[in-house]
Amino acid sequence: MLAEFDSQMRRNPAAEPGTRIERDERVTRVISSGAGWNGVVWTDLAEADADALIAAQVSRLAEWGRPWEWKYYSYDQPADLPGRLQAAGFVPDPAETLLVAEIADLNLDTSPPAGVELVPVDDATGVAAVVRVHDEVFGGHHAMVGSAIMAGLEMQPRPVEAVVALAGEKAICAGRVEFPPDRDFASLWGGGTLPDWRGRGVFRSLVAYRARRARERGYRYLQVDASPDSRPILLRLGFTELAETTPFWYGKKASRAVRSDQLSVDAAV
Repeated sequence: MLAEFDSQMRRNPAAEPGTRIERDERVTRVISSGAGWNGVVWTDLAEADADALIAAQVSRLAEWGRPWEWKYYSYDQPADLPGRLQAAGFVPDPAETLLVAEIADLNLDTSPPAGVELVPVDDATGVAAVVRVHDEVFGGHHAMVGSAIMAGLEMQPRPVEAVVALAGEKAICAGRVEFPPDRDFASLWGGGTLPDWRGRGVFRSLVAYRARRARERGYRYLQVDASPDSRPILLRLGFTELAETTPFWYGKKASRAVRSDQLSVDAAV
C-alpha cells in the first residue's frame, strides 16, 4: 500500500486545476498558478548530494516569490533530511500521521447525531459555510479553499466534493474529499468541528460520508494526513498508519494557517 501511495500520489501525482507537475529524475514538484500551493512532494536523495539538490529546489521555487512547502515523510532519505532542510532555512510545522484505509474495510454506516444533518456543497452558500468553519476551527483565512471548491462545482466529474454538517442553520463541521483522476487513492482534506460539537460523532459521520462518496466514485483507498486529535478516531474506524509527514516551509514562518485551506489534515475533531 505504501509503495502504491508513493508511486501514485507522490512520484506521479495528478495535476489539479491550475497546477502542473514537474518531474526530475529524483524530485517531483507541484507548481501552481496565481496564489496556489507550490512545493516538493517526492524526492529520492542521497547523502552525497542532498544539500546540492535542496539548494536547487530553493532556487527553482524562489522564482514564484511566495512561501512553498517541502512535504517530508518519515521514510524519506537521507535519514538526516529534516536537519538538512532546517539548515537550509526551512521551518517545520507540527508532524502529522499518514493514514490509509481500504474503503471496503471501513464501517460506512455511521450517521450524524440527532439534530445534525450532512449537506453536500452544491452552491456558493455551501462554499461560504465551509470557509466559515475552517476560519473558526483552524484560524487564518481560507478563501482559497472556497475558490477551489467553487471551481470544482463547474466540472464533471467533480475533482473535489465538500460536505457541511448543520445543526439547525449553523454550520458546525466541514470537510472535503478530493478525487485525483486515474488513481486508486481519494484524499480527505480540511475536516474540522467547532469546539462545542466535538466528541459527539459528527466527525466520524463526516468521514463515513466522504468514504461513501469515494466508494461510489470507484476509489479503492482513502488517505488522510491526520492530526493528533483525529488520528485515534481514524485508527478505530479502520485506517492504518503508514508514516509520519511533516510540512517544512520556506520563505515564511511556519503556521498551520499557511496551508490549512489545503491541509489533508482531518483535525480538531
